[in-house]
Amino acid sequence: MKRLISALSIFLISAITLAATADEAFENLASEYISDLSNFSPVYATLIGDHTADGKLDQVDDAARAETRVLLGEYIDAISRIDRDSLSRSNQVDAELLLHELHSSLWSLDVLQEWAWNPLYYVNLSGSGIYGLMARDFAHIESRLQNVASRLEQLPRFLEQSRASLQPGRVPKVHAETAVQQNPGLLSIIDSMVIPAMEGLSDVQRDRLNAAIETAKDAVADQQTWLEEELLPRANGDFRIGAKLYDTKLAFSLNSPLGRREITARAEREYEAVRNEMYEVAKIVYAEKHSYTSFPDNPDEAYKQTIIRAALEEAYKKLPPRDGIVDTAEEYLQQATDFVIEHNIVTMPEDPVEIIIMPEFQRGVSVAYLDPPGPLDKGQAAFYAVAPLPEDWTDEQVESFLREYNLYSIQDLTIHEGVPGHYLQLALSNRYPSTLRSVLWSGPFVEGWGVYAERMMIAEGYMNHDPLMKLINLKWYLRAVTNAIIDSAIHVDGMTREAAMTLMIEGGFQEEREAAGKWVRAQLTSAQLSTYFVGYQEHVEMRAAVEKLWGDEFTLRRYHDQVLSYGSPPMRFVQALMLDEQIPHRIN
Repeated sequence: MKRLISALSIFLISAITLAATADEAFENLASEYISDLSNFSPVYATLIGDHTADGKLDQVDDAARAETRVLLGEYIDAISRIDRDSLSRSNQVDAELLLHELHSSLWSLDVLQEWAWNPLYYVNLSGSGIYGLMARDFAHIESRLQNVASRLEQLPRFLEQSRASLQPGRVPKVHAETAVQQNPGLLSIIDSMVIPAMEGLSDVQRDRLNAAIETAKDAVADQQTWLEEELLPRANGDFRIGAKLYDTKLAFSLNSPLGRREITARAEREYEAVRNEMYEVAKIVYAEKHSYTSFPDNPDEAYKQTIIRAALEEAYKKLPPRDGIVDTAEEYLQQATDFVIEHNIVTMPEDPVEIIIMPEFQRGVSVAYLDPPGPLDKGQAAFYAVAPLPEDWTDEQVESFLREYNLYSIQDLTIHEGVPGHYLQLALSNRYPSTLRSVLWSGPFVEGWGVYAERMMIAEGYMNHDPLMKLINLKWYLRAVTNAIIDSAIHVDGMTREAAMTLMIEGGFQEEREAAGKWVRAQLTSAQLSTYFVGYQEHVEMRAAVEKLWGDEFTLRRYHDQVLSYGSPPMRFVQALMLDEQIPHRIN
């Protein structure tokens, strides 16, 4: 990369100097940045649909980090030479997003330093390096398998670099434990995706790939031994990143004027409001079963708790079979799609979507996720991935999980991940012509839209205003609220596992398996759990502002289509574009 870096500064300065306008200069810079993503990370480039470096596996040693540091500095210097106030409004947004991303990447590299203490960083890169080549048919299978062989051949070097980079004393035990669990997942990708696809290869190609597979299996086994015998016993880092790191990471993650204290204050107010609303809905459910019940005018919290729990038990009677969650999700995805079309809620994309079993190397953090195709991989399928129940769970643990993910909850989950949630939103947003904006999508916008979609569908009458559906929907929103509370409380205020579990189970009505999984997730992903609540709050505030501005001309279809037409930038930029306000500058 050194030769590329030495030439980059000259290229960027020339491109800016020779450009006739600021817009041309910025567009040259943005185009070069997109092209350079394969230098930052070949695996990431594959995932976004840039296949120029599909045969390379990331370099993750000190020299590579030094080169990345220089490259980031080159781009920061180049963008500072452009008069951003002279750009078009669209390019002003993209320039702010790029500058924010560059500073965020540099801070993560030099200050947060996950490369030194988070082994999951390397598990995810190695697993994604192969999964990203096999999951979608962006090229002929022969070509993709040749690149798989190339990356598998490089795996020993990659894992050796990861071991040299990690500092065991800084690694939190929960991260080491999760890495031990996830590391073998690469082998499951080889067994389930690579080996079954080898039939059409020539003898020479098959021999090379078989040899690469054996090399990779040995490398993974060596890594597993190191993780279990060297890293795990010495992992003594604190998973709590503390106020200073948390506040900066939160600001980079959210790109929002809302800070930690304001988020916590809002979440605590919403916590009380949502629980009260759940009580009002629960009374309807309870009265249907016990028609002669007389509810007190001023019930205490214990009484409300009892009525809400009794009502939730009615929802928990409707459970999917242990091995039927995927089939159930498929049925509900079609049901939600039909509702959106029938009620003219938002434009329905025709992009393909498939419901799949979550790859093993990505399990242990969330129950489900939406894996969209990269913005450069046009026409490829999005994957709604669902984690199977662990085989070693007891019957009690299985029941706890299925109670949490009852049939009503799977409907809510499918709205969030599928329609009109992440699948629909990302399919429409990725039509925006700026590749840069598609690459630099905002977590709070995307997750906030998912929560907004859940709430909006219920408000529009999904499931015929069934009070049990509304109650479960409120419970899911309460989950987003408690997520925001525990996120900072754990990492900044030292919240204990017992306190977090009590808040989630007693306060948020979550089942033990859900709360236990969230406790692990909160330790592993600081500042991420806040994105749902913050994004939702910003979506609701913007919709209220637009409804006021548009008056009688407001319709859901018009509003949703316009919101999603700008891509997925942070909400403050979408609001500026929607309301014709000044484009805001970066916060950090």
